[in-house]
Amino acid sequence: MSASDRLVTETPDVLRAALERADDGIVIVDEARRITHFNPAAERIWKLAATEVLGRDAAVLSLRCLEAGATADVREEISLVRRDGSRIKAQVAISSATVDGAPHRIVFARDVTLDAERRVRIGLLHAVSDQTNRAVIITDVEQNIVYVNSAFTALFGYTSEEAEGRRAGELIAGRHTDRRAVVNLVRRLMTGGHRGEVEVLVYDKDGEEIWVCARIDVFRDRKGRVKHIFALIEDITETKQLRSLQQLIMGALADEVPITDIADRLCRRVEEIAPDVVCSLLHVDAAGLVHPLGGPSLPEDYSRALDGVAIGPNVGSCGTAAFYGVPVLAEDIDTDPRWQPYKAMPLAVGLRACWSTPIKAKDGRVIATFAFYYCEPRAPSNWHRRIVEACVDLGAFAIERKEARAEIARLAYHDILTGLPNRAQLRHLITTAIDACPTGSHVALAFLDVDHFKDVNDTLGHAAGDELLIQLAQRLREHIGPEDMLGRLGGDEFVILLPQRNAEAAERIAAGITEALAAPLRLGSKLMPMSASIGISLYPDHATDIDTLMQQADAAMYMAKQAGRSTHRLFSAEMNGLTEQRLALIAALRRAIADGALSLSYQPQIRSCDGAVHGVEALARWHDAELGDISPAKFIPLAEECGLIEQIGLWSVREACRQMASWRRAGLNIPSVSVNLSPINFRNVTLAARLKDILAEYDLPPDALMLEITEGVFMQDSVAALETMNAIRELGVGLSVDDFGTGYSSLSRLAHLPIRELKIDRSFMRDIERDAGALAIATAVVRVGQGLGMTVVAEGVETEGQRRTLAELGCDVVQGFLYAPALAPVAFERWLIEHCAEQARAMLGRLDVATVEREPVKRSA
Repeated sequence: MSASDRLVTETPDVLRAALERADDGIVIVDEARRITHFNPAAERIWKLAATEVLGRDAAVLSLRCLEAGATADVREEISLVRRDGSRIKAQVAISSATVDGAPHRIVFARDVTLDAERRVRIGLLHAVSDQTNRAVIITDVEQNIVYVNSAFTALFGYTSEEAEGRRAGELIAGRHTDRRAVVNLVRRLMTGGHRGEVEVLVYDKDGEEIWVCARIDVFRDRKGRVKHIFALIEDITETKQLRSLQQLIMGALADEVPITDIADRLCRRVEEIAPDVVCSLLHVDAAGLVHPLGGPSLPEDYSRALDGVAIGPNVGSCGTAAFYGVPVLAEDIDTDPRWQPYKAMPLAVGLRACWSTPIKAKDGRVIATFAFYYCEPRAPSNWHRRIVEACVDLGAFAIERKEARAEIARLAYHDILTGLPNRAQLRHLITTAIDACPTGSHVALAFLDVDHFKDVNDTLGHAAGDELLIQLAQRLREHIGPEDMLGRLGGDEFVILLPQRNAEAAERIAAGITEALAAPLRLGSKLMPMSASIGISLYPDHATDIDTLMQQADAAMYMAKQAGRSTHRLFSAEMNGLTEQRLALIAALRRAIADGALSLSYQPQIRSCDGAVHGVEALARWHDAELGDISPAKFIPLAEECGLIEQIGLWSVREACRQMASWRRAGLNIPSVSVNLSPINFRNVTLAARLKDILAEYDLPPDALMLEITEGVFMQDSVAALETMNAIRELGVGLSVDDFGTGYSSLSRLAHLPIRELKIDRSFMRDIERDAGALAIATAVVRVGQGLGMTVVAEGVETEGQRRTLAELGCDVVQGFLYAPALAPVAFERWLIEHCAEQARAMLGRLDVATVEREPVKRSA
């Protein structure tokens, strides 16, 4: 009988049936390592038929634990390679047993490939779960935690051992957690609803608040029964809650929301994400006084009580924080010494603690405070500190931006120099005054223009001019009523708006201003006399619209100037015609310049010593086809007013040089031509270069050109003007001081300037023969010129007596009607020929006299 037959015979039928039907593979190996039993489950595991292995050596099973000499019991999971080369995971347990006194080894094997693969997958899922930055919680249906990942531990501080087995609500929910929102979502999921998410405030192991977004779903078995509840938790404290504050501020600023509304919205949002605080935002003004900006949860009477309180070292939390520029915490308002004078009101409304942080501008100024009040004595949490860090920066940005926009608006509607309302704001003020003017009443509008303001700029410089305007504005404020309004149009023009004033009252105010301006202003070390011309128009008597009222006041002001300045004029209907004439004249002048309708006339300058031509002065002339001849005394000031004078000056230089070149080509030898330039020309740093180009264009030497300047050019502290003068002198072009003695010349400065010529003003010529003062001034100018090595030219010489007096003084050159007026080029050429002929006749006459005188001498010899 074979071994297999013997085993079957010896094994009870029941036991054999049980082994055959077992789910696990069962293999029995005798002491000779022969396989004596191999059930169907074993056949499936090894993919071998029982008939193939019974009676064979156990090595066919590829089990190391059955190798020779192995007797210990074994329980392990192995990787099993089967006959067909496939590989499975098998759980193998080997036990020893004695059968009929002989030792046997019994192998129990189970295919655990699926379990192993599931474990691998679960391991991977665990690894992935631990790598994510989102916390994962899995609970059973009773919400007892069965799993948390490492992100949960990092976020909340609980290890998996501390968390598993505890109810999720007890572990991370707290006082201000919205439990109802979570319960409603879970209930919906349990009844078949779809997954959802909820944003809630939860707490970590240390009790610190964390805002999270929880995405919650359930796991169901094949029958649809809920087995587990799953929550994926994201910390949105930074990404959403704090960012929502930023979005709130930026959106409000973009929508031009008032700063008080922005502060209110900010406080409300903070109280939503930090439910245990009452929020307050106070503005600190330049005087160190606080003003509520936001605090919607504070009682109104408490906020009103804070308005206008001065900051200081012991002024509650906010006043002290603003004073020292550092956060101040009062954990118990009742006992904090800084709160003692102020504690009654906050304690009465249930506020027990206060933490205030200063908000600073970029320049370090404290511009606001941001405060948290608490209803119990306590310190701020970390979450509260993070909120305040964000809000302090956002508050500073919002307040500074609003301050900047307010400053931009102020600059848009106020004059930068004087701080007065500008043209745009004045129109608004005038409109408001007119709209508010009751029937039968008036609104007066006064235009004020400083007399001779250009002379101040030209003589003392623009800095002095600016200072004069500032002092003038201050003086004007002192002489108008509190309901009157003062503004500046620009330059030296001011507007005074006089509501509820008739013509008589307006003229009385204008007269008072004129009298007040009679006292000189102090500019540095100088006392500067000043005056102004004032024009007045009335609503509704003269006009009912703003533009016409302003035009009429301007016309009346111009009439005041025409009347001799330092006075006022009330608008009248005939002034309209004069204003229209002036505007027409300006338009005609612009056309004349554009069309080349201006011309130059030339007045000769004669040497006193021999009567020869020293040079000519080129003088601008204007003849209009419709208006006729317009005097330079009229159109030159007009050109200065409307900004055309620099253009006329450069044109005059070019035209004079062109004419000089033409004369020289024709054989007329004129030593030089003098051209008048405005101080404005000398502020242009390119003037010397342009002169050089013009001289080169007409092939003229530099000494053929002389530029006449007023004393204002070198008296002003303009670096550009002085540099331009030196550059012109280095070029070789001469500089002549026109109207010398009528300004504020400094002789010490004159000695160091590149001046070649002085011109005595024509005003001294009229009385030089009989007025000792005029003679003394002329003598002094001649002596100054001689002492400084300059040529002295006298203008306005009309009589032989004047010429003789000047010659006796030693004046080098004379110019005036005694010789010729300013002549057109052709007329000047005729005059020059006649003058040269007369000079020749005079020379011949002198020679004849000398010959006659010599003849008697010869006869006597």
